[in-house]
Amino acid sequence: MKKDKLIIAAAGAGKTTFLVNESLKIKDERVLITTFTQASEKEIRKKIIEINQCIPPNVTIQTWFSFLLQHGVRPFQGALYDGSVTGLILISGRSGMKGTTKLGIPYYFSEETEFERHYFSKDGKIFSDKIAKFVLRANDRSSGAVLDRLSKIYPHIFIDEVQDLAGFDLELLKLLFASASEILMVGDPRQATLSTNNGAKNNKFKKSAIVNFFEDDSINVETDTSKLTVNYRCNNKICGISNKLFPDLPQITSGNTVSTDHDGVFLVKPSEAEKYLRLYDAMQLRDSIKAKTNEKYAAMNFGESKGLSFDRILIYPTDPILKWLKDENSELAPISRCKLYVALTRARYSIGIVCDYRNGKGFEHMEQWSLQSST
Repeated sequence: MKKDKLIIAAAGAGKTTFLVNESLKIKDERVLITTFTQASEKEIRKKIIEINQCIPPNVTIQTWFSFLLQHGVRPFQGALYDGSVTGLILISGRSGMKGTTKLGIPYYFSEETEFERHYFSKDGKIFSDKIAKFVLRANDRSSGAVLDRLSKIYPHIFIDEVQDLAGFDLELLKLLFASASEILMVGDPRQATLSTNNGAKNNKFKKSAIVNFFEDDSINVETDTSKLTVNYRCNNKICGISNKLFPDLPQITSGNTVSTDHDGVFLVKPSEAEKYLRLYDAMQLRDSIKAKTNEKYAAMNFGESKGLSFDRILIYPTDPILKWLKDENSELAPISRCKLYVALTRARYSIGIVCDYRNGKGFEHMEQWSLQSST
């Protein structure tokens, strides 16, 4: 009997490398590696070539939506839809809005009575937030033919960044678990800054709460929380503070034993931020482009930095993040926790936190930095 597996990985633990190495072990059967974003897909391709010099002919790498469009929608679209699916249109919110009421409240095309407008744009592109639901409907209408065909094409399906799946994509995961394909998933719920859709379906499993989805007794998935728990990027001081964001998840240990003349997490006053940037060439990280940074130096959003590594970073925190850094019992929304975790775990050696701190309580495990103290 097959045993599907989920690996809960730490930032910097080499989960993409692990997934690639597992795929390269399989020589005589086809393997699909799928992930949500195009950036992650490129990283997987890069890693395979780095390790193997080429992508083996039995290994296919696709984004999640491309995979669903090719193997779930197009072969079986006629079971549900008389037209031709011309492509995919990416949706960040909710698709299929029909109009608004006099009070400005939106209402949407019905799946039952306005099927085509519910799923498709006027030019026949399927909405990304509906594609998994369409595949599920097609599978039901064809008596399971969608999943049967897929498992025959790919005996092995590997899913990277599984924490990004949401809504009906999780229902599709259940069907994959029930199929003949062996499913291997890796992900870090602490880095759940993106979602395949923002629908209400399975809303309780969004972001870091996706770990609860796999605890359902009806899902026969073996969860491994010990294999990839060493963060080889961040030093011990950085791992220590990032662990506090998700105390209920397995604690991460550091595999970075390199010492420099500036290691740890530091509070940097706004008036000294430019001095810090000049001295340490730190990458500026912010919650959004709205945050004011130093235009003389490179900057990027928290989410944009996911998957990247820097020797040193300088973080511009939001007010809720700053309150949490001062007091770990302070409330911090799940998405903000994930974004902060991503930001903190980009640095190998040191993190600067821009804030107008005052001497007194709070900000444990952080040092107050000044140009004088660094010389």
